[in-house]
Amino acid sequence: MNCGSDKVIYMDNNATTRIAPEVVDAMMPFLTDCYGNPSSMHTFGGQVGKSVEKARIKIADLIGADPSEIVFTSCGTESDSTAILSALQTFPEQRHLVTTRVEHPAVKSLCDSLTQLTGHKHRTTRLMVDSDGMLDMNSYREALSEDTAIISIMWANNETGVIFPVEEMAAMAKERDILFHTDAVQAVGKIPINMKKNQIDFLSISGHKLHAPKGVGVLYVRKGTPFVPFLNGGHQEHGRRGGTENVASIIGLGRACELAAATMEEENTRVKALRDRLEQGLLASIPKSMLNGHPTERLPNTTNISFEFVEGEAILLHMNRYNICASSGSACTSGSLEPSHVMRAMGVPFTAAHGSIRFSLSVYNTEKEVDYVLEKMPAIIADLRAMSPFWKDEE
Repeated sequence: MNCGSDKVIYMDNNATTRIAPEVVDAMMPFLTDCYGNPSSMHTFGGQVGKSVEKARIKIADLIGADPSEIVFTSCGTESDSTAILSALQTFPEQRHLVTTRVEHPAVKSLCDSLTQLTGHKHRTTRLMVDSDGMLDMNSYREALSEDTAIISIMWANNETGVIFPVEEMAAMAKERDILFHTDAVQAVGKIPINMKKNQIDFLSISGHKLHAPKGVGVLYVRKGTPFVPFLNGGHQEHGRRGGTENVASIIGLGRACELAAATMEEENTRVKALRDRLEQGLLASIPKSMLNGHPTERLPNTTNISFEFVEGEAILLHMNRYNICASSGSACTSGSLEPSHVMRAMGVPFTAAHGSIRFSLSVYNTEKEVDYVLEKMPAIIADLRAMSPFWKDEE
């Protein structure tokens, strides 16, 4: 198995990221010598507990929060579920949720399950997006009601990178005394976030999206926000999340947040320039290709491009032969290929929705890698179109 090959061109960073070497170094002592339980009364465990609190401070600093507002979880999905279910338990008579049609499955599937499990007592309003993947604020305003328990809207879309105006939306929610949650898994570390300057109540983070390990996440809970734990047990996290802390990964996440703060400018300059070079090159060299998502209101590292009349999975298989890693906007569901719910919500034509590919870069990508992809992709698409009856009809 050659997972560490330097020949791999990794452009799938919205799916997961490599653990930064500095993060690995920070974690190692807590996987070997510093193995005490952070909740123990003895000094050996207490020192570990102090390290956990230092990591909490680093994470809070990245998003402009108070350390007491940081609750460690296992992942972004747990953080999303905790926020939404907490609100529904806090306000049991309010059974309405507001979200979007393009949310990550962590939120989308939970809302679906709530409707089924409660016999449709809970209802969900899913806001539409336009062809650029943007929300309509008038529709959002009209969706809010006295029965709304919580609003859950992602800060940035995982497939297109489109950024939503969640700070403005949270302010509107606050006017109606409605709790607001944002899944910021893709946004944290890529764009500036300052929780002291907005009215968002809950915010979700996932470590493996910003060069920390898998299996660790954060739920930001604003001071004074009513809260019901998702996992009950011991007194960990001040009673807000039971279970012994994943110490090494928490330390790693703290270090990763330090690095993210230090590389934020690079993310929005050099990485963005690489993204634009890749995007413009593909659109110029491959006919019948199109950008999915707003051209400017999106994350600096993400581009989603559809190549008409070919299947995304076939494209990825051919890319894999050249050790190029990216993601498809299509998903195989129940044995039949369907375009992603994000592409469908944006109204991307059927002939293009199936052939959507997401490239998501990081600070570890280089200009040489971008040029390599630009060299290989035109032939890949041309070869696949040569076998496509749809392309032959188009010709």
